[in-house]
Amino acid sequence: MRSGISDLHIDIAAAASAGELANVAAATFPLACPPSVTATNVASFIAANLSAARFAEYLSDPRRAILAAHHDERIIGYAMLIRDIPESDSSAELSKIYVLPDFHGRGVAGKLMDAVLDRAARQGVRRVWLGVNRQNVRAQRFYTKCGFEVSGTRTFRLGDQLESDYLMARAISRP
Repeated sequence: MRSGISDLHIDIAAAASAGELANVAAATFPLACPPSVTATNVASFIAANLSAARFAEYLSDPRRAILAAHHDERIIGYAMLIRDIPESDSSAELSKIYVLPDFHGRGVAGKLMDAVLDRAARQGVRRVWLGVNRQNVRAQRFYTKCGFEVSGTRTFRLGDQLESDYLMARAISRP
């Protein structure tokens, strides 16, 4: 196992980081896709949902929080937490959590997850949920290790394909 990163820090992403977040997203999203997904569908999804313009929108949305993991003054990973509507529902979606491949296995995703769960708890969220592709066993193992359990299924449109996801959720306690 590789060692952790000593100078890693996590904070709320700044509006000026939309382009850098989009670059990280473009490099990491394909890694979460099953082999059956075409390059065209991946590119289409990235263009529609993970562009710098979309990240600028996400960063200005008060229901969303994007946490960025920084190393050597660059973003190496990020997570996006979205408060569900109505907010009185006390749940939130962990929409994205991605780390650049060179930093896999070094504790970055775990620290991002800790930061997301801490932020959610401070906002009064009682339950965090996420969707993960049924074929993404590595991510499922990580989420299970973080206390998430399968709570259902859904379909997810990726270009012209429908993918099958597990829904996973976990309760969180207030700080």
